[in-house]
Amino acid sequence: MDQNKKTILKSFSPVKVLIPVLLGLGATAWLFIKDDKLDDLKGIAEANWGWLAAALLVLVIRDLGYMYRIRSLTDRFLSWRNSLDVIMLWEFASAITPSVVGGSTIATILLNKEGIPLGKSLAYVMVTAVLDNMFFIVAAPLALLFVQGEVFPSLGLSASDLNALKTAFYISYSLIAVYTFIMIYALFVRPRAFKWILLRLTGWRFLRKWRINAHEHGNEIIWASQQLRGKEFNYWARAIISTIFVWSARYFLLNCLIAAFTDVTLTEHLLIISRNLIFWIVMLVAITPGGAGIVEMAFPSFFGLFLGRFSNIVVVLYRLITYYPYLVLGSIFLPKWIAKVFGKSSVEDEVKV
Repeated sequence: MDQNKKTILKSFSPVKVLIPVLLGLGATAWLFIKDDKLDDLKGIAEANWGWLAAALLVLVIRDLGYMYRIRSLTDRFLSWRNSLDVIMLWEFASAITPSVVGGSTIATILLNKEGIPLGKSLAYVMVTAVLDNMFFIVAAPLALLFVQGEVFPSLGLSASDLNALKTAFYISYSLIAVYTFIMIYALFVRPRAFKWILLRLTGWRFLRKWRINAHEHGNEIIWASQQLRGKEFNYWARAIISTIFVWSARYFLLNCLIAAFTDVTLTEHLLIISRNLIFWIVMLVAITPGGAGIVEMAFPSFFGLFLGRFSNIVVVLYRLITYYPYLVLGSIFLPKWIAKVFGKSSVEDEVKV
């Protein structure tokens, strides 16, 4: 069996889909049962359905933005239909892997099997990671500046818990920044020097077992860097603007859900977006697939101030709209995509895994 096909089938196995579903559902059930709040579910009847419809519209617009970005990054090599396949399966991979891992390896294979050479596939995936991380790096200080101390939640948190949350944010932000600037240096400044550094580091006795991987990763960086040389200003402008667009839409979706249950002022909208940014930077180091369970548990502390008794309802709706659909859609898209790129017989293999 093709090694890429084995990787795809293993990564998208039913067990890996089931784990985040069970974690998420378990955490959601606990939120309602622990304080006997099952009656809170009746609050859905009080929702403003216009804002709920707006949340769904924002979700669709966001995914269209992702499709535009990947199509633009590949210089329109991907059709809109193929871009849809890639984004749905990329989101699927991200949903069933820990946030700290993400779906980058799978994304590279997806692009490669769509007919894009490996070097270019690596380049496009690395660029999306750098762009996404740069959005966090730039936006987080702005959020801290605009709303100052209010950006960190205090609802239901002790002083020690609040300090732990702040520490987690600063650690996560620092790791993202360090990783991103290393990737920028490796991709755009000195790719061969980066490979040399990797080989020197893995020349030490206690790191020697990773030397082969370092050599391979160094080559990947060089290949990717070669593909990105000479790109015009418009290429990078489209990539940056589309990145800002998709992440802004991703965050504003929560604003729509909160506004469906309570009146929100413009200032509060800005505070929600700022807290959402901080929330997801902390969640980037989550060890569960798609942050399942952790998101549900942390959500009330960040956004309960705006929602009161509707907090648990909104976190359920948020996950129902932004997370679980990709598990379903991925399961639908996967067999068709495998049949397209590997042959129809591969669908039987996918079912057996």
